[in-house]
Amino acid sequence: MPRKARGFVGIAFRVSLNGSRFECIYLRPTNGRAEDQVRRNHSVQYISVPGFPWQRLRREFPAQYETYVDLAPGEWTKVRIEVRGEKVRLYVHNAPHPTLLVNDLKQRQSNGAIALWVGPGTIAHFSKLRFSP
Repeated sequence: MPRKARGFVGIAFRVSLNGSRFECIYLRPTNGRAEDQVRRNHSVQYISVPGFPWQRLRREFPAQYETYVDLAPGEWTKVRIEVRGEKVRLYVHNAPHPTLLVNDLKQRQSNGAIALWVGPGTIAHFSKLRFSP
């Protein structure tokens, strides 16, 4: 990934049949070791479509839906996402405690598909995916 590329890679869940509604947690690998602390703090983010893009969440709820985690572009990153009711927990690098906590998922649907989510201009690879109810 070129040095200036930002990269966005994650998992969307509770995706509606037509893809117009979903929740998503994504990683920003180039932010994980940036020299700018503010940029580092945006290493992991949650969004909810429609209605809650990152811009709105950051403006109305600063630091609540994003956080820092050590990431390096081009390296495999193990993640585990647990979704239960209106809560989601993101675990990174086999950590025993979650990196990101979202206690108020924004979409009111409790079911839907799971999808790989990659932002514009990002090249991402996924491996050893497992899903369980």
